[in-house]
Amino acid sequence: MAAPAAPALTVRPRKGRVLGTRPWVAVLFLLPALVLLGALLLYPILWSLVRSLYGIDDFKHFVGLGNYGDLFTTDATLTALRNNAIWVVVAPTVTTALGLVFAVLTERIRWGTAFKLVIFMPMAISMLAAGIIFRLVYDHDPSKGVANAVVVGVHDTFASASAYPGARPRVNGDLRASGGGSFTTTAAAAPGTPTVLPLVGLPPAQVASQALAKAAAPSSDGGVTGTVWLDFKPGGGGRTGQVDPGEKALSGVRVEAVKDGRVVARATTGKDGTFALPASAAGARLRLPAANFTAQYGGVDWLGPTLVTPAIIGAYIWMWAGFAMVLIAAGLTAVPRELQEAARVDGAGEWQVFRKITVPLLAPVLIVVLVTLVINVLKVFDLVYIIAPGSTQQDANVLALQLYLSSFGGGGNQGMGSAIGIILLLLVLPAMLFNIRRFRRENRR
Repeated sequence: MAAPAAPALTVRPRKGRVLGTRPWVAVLFLLPALVLLGALLLYPILWSLVRSLYGIDDFKHFVGLGNYGDLFTTDATLTALRNNAIWVVVAPTVTTALGLVFAVLTERIRWGTAFKLVIFMPMAISMLAAGIIFRLVYDHDPSKGVANAVVVGVHDTFASASAYPGARPRVNGDLRASGGGSFTTTAAAAPGTPTVLPLVGLPPAQVASQALAKAAAPSSDGGVTGTVWLDFKPGGGGRTGQVDPGEKALSGVRVEAVKDGRVVARATTGKDGTFALPASAAGARLRLPAANFTAQYGGVDWLGPTLVTPAIIGAYIWMWAGFAMVLIAAGLTAVPRELQEAARVDGAGEWQVFRKITVPLLAPVLIVVLVTLVINVLKVFDLVYIIAPGSTQQDANVLALQLYLSSFGGGGNQGMGSAIGIILLLLVLPAMLFNIRRFRRENRR
């Protein structure tokens, strides 16, 4: 008969020990981290909390919660709060959605890795550099700003630019403004006498390539003729209202004959500035439409008061879409392909597979990306400070920028700046606690 097995010995840590070792040893190992954490995190938070209770003159004037009251009543801080709300709603949502689309699509293309590299590259650029890049991208001048160069190019493809923007008739001449930017003669056109339509207001350099103007000959078939030209001679001289040698023609100008408010004939000036209208134009007044003189389309005012915040959010999305894409693509590798294939076998389309299989399985990853971006967006400062010009910086203001402006950017009120810092901390805390709880739940599984 076999002897009974000896009972297993269990070694229990002594009472008062952590993980089986002496408490003071654990404290000794944690001390450097605790000191660093206290110096870099705990002390600044406590100092900011105390400083927010005092006024502009350091710790001499106790104001209690006065700074917090001013924070919710001052126009600048209210604008910053509103813009922060827009940032929190729009930027993380759009960035996560784009990252999801990029991650799913790149799985199906041969050059997906190269595409991911291109999309992720902006993450290697600092916020300062990205701000400088997009300040140039959004420049209002189409010759400098890429965004307006594209917009103007598309616009001019479908709408022709005016021939001579800024041109106008002489004061007290026969041509008078007739509403909407057009000019109309006060006298009716006669078939036997060529009509002269002199214009001024154009720099000579703008018409340097134009041919010399020519006085129109009378029509032989009862029509109306005339000349449109720049009534200005380089170097001076010449007679007002007459075609003089050396004066430049204005070609391509549209001329309309108007009777009783109705256009009865149209013509376009030739290279020498002359035009000819049919006999139906006799007795009509001649009109030069506004399309000849309106200023050329200059593009969109991206950094104006209306669009400055959406424009800056666009720059942020350009930078962080790659971050979202990489994390979501990593989550996609853990998605069971059998579920997707089974859904396709059952007749589900790609959109149904994406909406009912892929997205629900990726929900934990999507939530982590979204919450991380929310925390990041609440602290955005660099892009707004660099991209927004001084004239519209207040329209694009956010809490982090207002903190800087209140404390160091001319405001000199560190009490208000500290109050904004505490509010930012309180806004970030729920997102941080949410992430911590998710991590703990995942570790328990």
